[in-house]
Amino acid sequence: MPDGHVLELAGLTKRFGAVCAVDDLSARIEPGQVTGFLGPNGAGKTTSLRMLLGLVRPTAGSATIGGKRYADLASPLRSVGAALEASSFHPGRSAANHLKVYARAASLPAARIDEVLGLVGLADVAGRRVGGFSLGMRQRLGLATALLGDPGVLVLDEPSNGLDPEGIRWMRSLLRHLAEEGRTVLISSHLLAEVQQTVDALLIISRGRLVFQGGIEDLADPDEYATVVDAPDRAALSQLLDDRGIDYQLLRNGFTIRHHEPVEIGALAAGAGIALSNLQSKGASLEDIFLELVSGVRVHASAGSVPAPTADAAQTTDAETPAAGPSPSPAAPVAGPAPATSTSTSTSTSTSTSDAPDDSADADPRPSTEMVAVIAPPRSARPTPSAADDRPRPAYAVASTGVIDIVAAPASDGTEPAADSRSASTEVQR
Repeated sequence: MPDGHVLELAGLTKRFGAVCAVDDLSARIEPGQVTGFLGPNGAGKTTSLRMLLGLVRPTAGSATIGGKRYADLASPLRSVGAALEASSFHPGRSAANHLKVYARAASLPAARIDEVLGLVGLADVAGRRVGGFSLGMRQRLGLATALLGDPGVLVLDEPSNGLDPEGIRWMRSLLRHLAEEGRTVLISSHLLAEVQQTVDALLIISRGRLVFQGGIEDLADPDEYATVVDAPDRAALSQLLDDRGIDYQLLRNGFTIRHHEPVEIGALAAGAGIALSNLQSKGASLEDIFLELVSGVRVHASAGSVPAPTADAAQTTDAETPAAGPSPSPAAPVAGPAPATSTSTSTSTSTSTSDAPDDSADADPRPSTEMVAVIAPPRSARPTPSAADDRPRPAYAVASTGVIDIVAAPASDGTEPAADSRSASTEVQR
């Protein structure tokens, strides 16, 4: 039986030009359990898996399998089985021949082909061409390819996509069985409800950054859940809770109790001989918590802290940002000392004239030296045509055929244009 390996992502970063698909992602995936790799569409899940499998070179950081890069594995197909796309098949090749190509490349026995086809439920269609397969059948063939070398690590991208409800249940059972054998199983998805019945641990990313890592039981704060209990004899149940010092709130649907599990409350009621009509745990659903995590409304401690801009950086940014309003033009030098400005003068003007002597006592008025914004004329401005140029300009009309028709305007003396030209009021058919 193959042994699983630890998958380690350390500071994994990938940029495509100005787009940062994965940003400083660090995570650890343990063997012997099914780990769900979740995130919304475009979060960077597939890019992260491709870097783990050596298909994309990371900009920074590393991704290792048992302490080694995928390219350094002695026998990759026997160590890692991966299925990232359900369309990487030759449409004219049969399912059996598709697996035969991989078996020969990895020096695997041909008997393994029939084994994996039977394991994924494709033994009856082994001779059919893949081009006629449905999406669900392609998913099964991709899983068969991943299991061909009997690897200790399985990396599957959206393995349940295209499967019917029966196929989804079969997939969950198979993945659980493989994890119980000690293999490392990593599956990606964008829906928490799709994998919450299968996975033991979760790895959630959003916008390329880690937002949660841990078990499903760690996803929500226990204080967010409450136990709701009710009984036909509410007086007896209320007396029991008071005697045990358990705080509760009586609502229409029963007693709401916090910081106590339903198992504990049920055991107390059973010991006191009180029959219960309702006992359940209520709180935010896992899907709601997932949506809050990926949207940034909720922040989990396992995600770490996002570095905030420092005060020096903020001051630098403010200093480099120009002030709003038009930029003043440099003032021409004026002979003689410059007068002091009034208190209503702008700060920049007061600073520039603060060293000038105070001549406010002089009675003689002097020209102002305040800088005045001069707005340059737009580049598209054209000189006004002279009065002599009063000739009418021809108008142009473009027909639906793309032909440009010149429509002559009436003369200034009121005479009609030539017969071969069209009047300005003539409607051009489009």
